[in-house]
Amino acid sequence: MGRRFTPVFAGGILLTLSLTASGGPGDNRGAVLRGLASQVGRALGAASACPNIARPRIDAIAAKFSSVIKSSAANQDEFNAVVEQLNTAESEGARAVAGKQTGCSSAERQLADLENASAPAPQSGAVQPAVFPAQEAAAAVRGVSGNEIRFGASVPLTGPNKDYGQQIRTGIETAFNMANDAGGVNGRMLRLVTADDGYEPTRTAETVKQLYERDQVFGFVGNFGTATATVSVPFALERHMLFYAGYSGANVLRRDPPDHYVFNYRPSYAEETDAAVHYLVKLRRIKPEHIAVFAQQDGFGDAGFQGVEKAVRALRGSNGGSILHLTYQRNSVDVDAAVSQLKSHKTPIKAVVMAATYRAAARFIEKTRDAYPGLIYTNPSVVEPDSLRDELLLLGPKYAAGVIVTQAVPDVSGYSSLVLEYKSALAKYFGGEAPSATSLEYYVAARVLIEALKHAGPQLDTEKVVDAFEAMHGLDFGLGTPISFGKSEHQGLHKVWGTQLDESGKYEPIDLQ
Repeated sequence: MGRRFTPVFAGGILLTLSLTASGGPGDNRGAVLRGLASQVGRALGAASACPNIARPRIDAIAAKFSSVIKSSAANQDEFNAVVEQLNTAESEGARAVAGKQTGCSSAERQLADLENASAPAPQSGAVQPAVFPAQEAAAAVRGVSGNEIRFGASVPLTGPNKDYGQQIRTGIETAFNMANDAGGVNGRMLRLVTADDGYEPTRTAETVKQLYERDQVFGFVGNFGTATATVSVPFALERHMLFYAGYSGANVLRRDPPDHYVFNYRPSYAEETDAAVHYLVKLRRIKPEHIAVFAQQDGFGDAGFQGVEKAVRALRGSNGGSILHLTYQRNSVDVDAAVSQLKSHKTPIKAVVMAATYRAAARFIEKTRDAYPGLIYTNPSVVEPDSLRDELLLLGPKYAAGVIVTQAVPDVSGYSSLVLEYKSALAKYFGGEAPSATSLEYYVAARVLIEALKHAGPQLDTEKVVDAFEAMHGLDFGLGTPISFGKSEHQGLHKVWGTQLDESGKYEPIDLQ
């Protein structure tokens, strides 16, 4: 039988859903409708929160999209799901304006795009749905519409590691908001959709599926954790999706040769632990046998321990000797077994290289500081430096003093042009948020992503973004070191910065070399 064409309006485009008389690809149609509801709802919610935008304009667009839902939904359940998605997105859009994540000028532009797209098409014989040629191809790319590019992030927003997810989201959205206020990327606004996995791999399986199927994201950016990456990376690769700037230095994100769709901003755990061991041995004159590792029991902790082993072997030759390996369970702060093992160890330990999250690291320091007053503690950047500092200061100045953290960005208390620019943008879009190393890292990482998107051009797809990354050489954001990628190099940064806490909780830069 013949086909029925339904003109569907959303986010600056009119899509044409081709439906057969027997119902057509219903699952795809429902997913498209929900994706459109997310885009339109967010734009309407943002416009509603702006007093300078007339309400009748908003109501007119809402009425048109309501008629689209009624005519296109296959059944009542699909209709209800799309309406629920629309309402949720409207609330998100209003919150984005209230929280200054989106400005009213941006909301006005988006509403105008919707109004232009919903204008009647010229009549010439048979009625034809209006489409914009430059955006027609983009409509077929998941997560890309005429006026928006959606990215997803699976991060912990609840539970003991929620600060990580919040800082990652803040950093990315600060950069996205800056770009959006400047007109977006090739005319499209950038949007981040987050899903809370609580740093639990079993939940990550659901969150990445949700971001892919319900939220229709173009790719993943800023997913948190190593154990969770063992779930989310294969999911992305199987679907040929971009997986960028995962918050992990583990090898699961750094294959040799690199996975085609996986790109990293930050240095690896091996590079961070190598820098820490080099500092302890060469500058602090600590013998390798007097160094222990305190690590989480998962891929993150294993990568940290293996990095220390490799660094010690390089310093001592092929026979690196055994290294005291203290562990604790992921997503917990139960460090008693590790503390007992340290106390029963025969060889005196003078430094501990940690591969732990900030609460577990702080608990270990709390329980060992008095028994080992001269013990040196080093932490990788993924400890979330500012959260670690806050935890230690709650215990008292002596617990913070001397604690070392390697970093993937310069010190946030500095006055480089990059740091000043970041602080200004953070104050503009998230006025109540204090600067942090993690949000700075994701501000920089998101800016790198924006450059790749710009160079990929207006006819956006994943392969063009991959090509843009691989062609990116010597990008200078004021870090003090360039960012470069290539076909066999999917990690942009290799520099490691060193910082050390003083009793007041201020991080001071230290030379690791």
